[in-house]
Amino acid sequence: MSQWNDFKKLTRDLPVQEQLMPVLFIGHGSPMNGIEDNEFSRTWSAMAKQILVPQAVLVISAHWFTRGTHITAMDFPPTIHDFYGFPLALFNVTYPAPGDAELAKKTAGLIHSTPVGLDHDWGLDHGAWTVVKHMYPEANIPVLQLSIDYTKPPKFHYELAKEIYALRKKGVLILGSGNMVHNLRIMDWKMIHGGGYDWALEMNTVFKNLIANNEHQKLVNYESLGREASLAIPTPEHYLPLLYTLGVKGEREPVSFFNDKAVGGSLTMTSVKVG
Repeated sequence: MSQWNDFKKLTRDLPVQEQLMPVLFIGHGSPMNGIEDNEFSRTWSAMAKQILVPQAVLVISAHWFTRGTHITAMDFPPTIHDFYGFPLALFNVTYPAPGDAELAKKTAGLIHSTPVGLDHDWGLDHGAWTVVKHMYPEANIPVLQLSIDYTKPPKFHYELAKEIYALRKKGVLILGSGNMVHNLRIMDWKMIHGGGYDWALEMNTVFKNLIANNEHQKLVNYESLGREASLAIPTPEHYLPLLYTLGVKGEREPVSFFNDKAVGGSLTMTSVKVG
């Protein structure tokens, strides 16, 4: 009953949409994808034209890993350049999309499993703006970020996502941004334009099959998937956004894959559309 009351409170602010908003998990890869016209960025642009125009975008990015759960609540989130060693042109990019303080409060109110802090210091990191910039280049759609609490296990994140399902009925695009296979320690730069180690390709296929078959608990318990999984996910931050995407998926909703490619040997750009 409380979830229905939460939904009714939210409906007073954003109108109910006739169609349920799709959900995306984006393999974001290198920050350079934010300024390059390549196969990945072109697909992001095309995806924005294929789905409904959102009322707002809520990004769960691998690059906002915090103690506790927080949501950006400022009117104009700054563009964060959270990387080093890249060309000056990348550092000069700004993405001036507005925030939505009221939606941040409403979203925080939907979440009962943990306190949610309203953040005024973060902004949009490169897991968010490098993707959304290609999707909505006019920067006229509010963009918020929800942080990932590094003190919590994978199941916590999957279950938390279910609490924000109502946002989809309000036209909010929930977008997880990370990479299913992400091991920068053993990348082969000779393969940066395409190619994956055997174990990376194998694990990517395992992940896709589990997603397609709705075997979410195996994905939540990824540490039990063997040595290949430990190589694919040496640290969890780039994987956990996928669990948020799956957590807001309806049981019978279709899934499809795009940008399904390995680069650098140990990283996959494979992305998921729900709905």
